[in-house]
Amino acid sequence: MRIVLVGHGGREAALAYRLVRSASCTELVVTGPNPGWPDAAVMRPARGVPALVALAMDLDADLVVCGPEAPLADGLADALGHEGIPCFGPSRAAALLETSKAFAKEIMAEAGVPTAGAVVADLTTDEGRASARARADRGDVVVKADGLAAGKGVVVCETAAEAHGALEDLQRLGEAAKRVLLEDRLTGPEVSLFALCDGERVAVLPSARDHKQLLDGGEGPNTGGMGAVVPCADVGSELGESLAEAIHAPVVRAMAARGTPFRGLLYAGLMLTPDGPKVLEFNVRFGDPECQPLMALWDDDLARWLHGAATGRLPEGRPRFADQHACCVVLASAGYPASKETGVLIPEPTDPDGVVTFHAGTDRDTEGQLVTAGGRVLGICAVADAADSARKLAYDALPGWAFPGAQWRTDVGA
Repeated sequence: MRIVLVGHGGREAALAYRLVRSASCTELVVTGPNPGWPDAAVMRPARGVPALVALAMDLDADLVVCGPEAPLADGLADALGHEGIPCFGPSRAAALLETSKAFAKEIMAEAGVPTAGAVVADLTTDEGRASARARADRGDVVVKADGLAAGKGVVVCETAAEAHGALEDLQRLGEAAKRVLLEDRLTGPEVSLFALCDGERVAVLPSARDHKQLLDGGEGPNTGGMGAVVPCADVGSELGESLAEAIHAPVVRAMAARGTPFRGLLYAGLMLTPDGPKVLEFNVRFGDPECQPLMALWDDDLARWLHGAATGRLPEGRPRFADQHACCVVLASAGYPASKETGVLIPEPTDPDGVVTFHAGTDRDTEGQLVTAGGRVLGICAVADAADSARKLAYDALPGWAFPGAQWRTDVGA
């Protein structure tokens, strides 16, 4: 297959790493800049749905793999489908599971999937604003922008004052926060569970644990993710299967019944509460940075599985993964997540055995030197037979990549 990969961050670097190692991938074409692309990848710049569709048609592509959520929200899969080109990623209608948290709540209620109680408030109306204020007054709430916010539209609030402040602060997101959810705050460890879906079947992948807050101990502001481990110690393969049957499968059935089948990757962010697992959110693509340790452990033909999901014909069984552990630690720019410092020189050490560093926000300057170009800059990903060994490998390799002002958590996987 000739495959076009959309996106150019850390998630896409991990997908490219595994796709070029897939027996059924004869050519990988990437559409955005990333100094960490595999040597075998061919660069053909394209941005926006019309340009991406034109590129796929020009190449006579067998598959387009969409990494980020924004092109899916813009209807990339629909436009490609109109031209007969399979897209790994859902239609615009199915992508509402991520692009509208209120829609996701509606589907979960319809499918009988456990989730936190929530008030949905339209802040453009007097009634909606009053409803939001009334729920905020009670505190102990998670305030969420309804729309896409690049992982920065969620604020966990203990007090009423924090909740009212979050309602005000989220307005910086504009259209994404015209409608908000005020969700009952749950307690317990968080787990990420991914499943490949072909509109009817689901194939669950190993569990992961993301580290969303900026600082050690889960403190500080939410980020896009400061590190991840696979598998998560709380969810083994047997429990993962049962959770996918209770969560992913009913949602896929509900979407099919609506005439909007879900094909792609369905991510469920779960909290393991004292009352059982409950869904915090859905995403409709691989998580970042969870994709990096997942791809480091993937031991199958990735292209075949993604094509099967895109065309409604998943292979039988589950994809193979190495019986090992992976730990990914993110190096972020100074000021992240509020801002990012670009143009800072990055050392380029040789990764030791068992470690692969994925580029998430890097560039080359006019002299060809590697520099920072984003908020999250690098993902140091290590694989070993034991979780502690993978963690040690990653942290031992990290100082070689550290650049001035770099931020990282010291407790990923601890």
